[in-house]
Amino acid sequence: MMMNLFSTFDPCTGNLSLNWLSTILFIMLIPNSFWMKNNKTKMLMMNMVMLLTKEMNSLTKNKSVPMIMMPIFMLILNINLMGLLPYIFTSSSHLVFSMSMALPLWMSLMIFGWSKKTNLMFAHLVPVGTPSILMPFMVMIETTSNIIRPGSLSVRLSANMIAGHLLMSLLGNTSCKSSMIMSATMIVFISLILFEAAVAMIQSYVFMTLSTLYSSEI
Repeated sequence: MMMNLFSTFDPCTGNLSLNWLSTILFIMLIPNSFWMKNNKTKMLMMNMVMLLTKEMNSLTKNKSVPMIMMPIFMLILNINLMGLLPYIFTSSSHLVFSMSMALPLWMSLMIFGWSKKTNLMFAHLVPVGTPSILMPFMVMIETTSNIIRPGSLSVRLSANMIAGHLLMSLLGNTSCKSSMIMSATMIVFISLILFEAAVAMIQSYVFMTLSTLYSSEI
């Protein structure tokens, strides 16, 4: 039972396993400009991009940050939503995938900040109004919080995706034993899928927003 439950997260299902290719599968879903006017899918995507770009510009003064964060947001969003489809491997549920985005992003911000704005980075270690006796402890706390930022970003994304998939797998294995139970839990499955779709959108938004806030401190 438990082996079947966690087998949905196994990236290696054979000698020619192509599960990780689902990470770039969303490229085929990007709407192309075949018509004189944009279709509704592309208009919806462009409106979402413009709205999120305005929000990121209000969070940071660096105008190049939205150019980095928007592709990351679209990548995570498409992977999370496609992971809800049958027989599609959800790469965002693995720490290897989420950490490969969070760690280079955090490292680049830290290297740029400590090399170009050293005084500002030291100032962030001691909040304004901190008593002198607490300054060494605040430096240790702020340093620890900065170090664990990539881990918190990646664990938050992966843990939320794993939790939803485990719940759907557990309910699916239980309801398949009886057609009566399956029909009775159909409404629960539909509501759970809608909830997971909302979680997929929220997690991609949270990853983008927190990364933008981290970059605004530099």
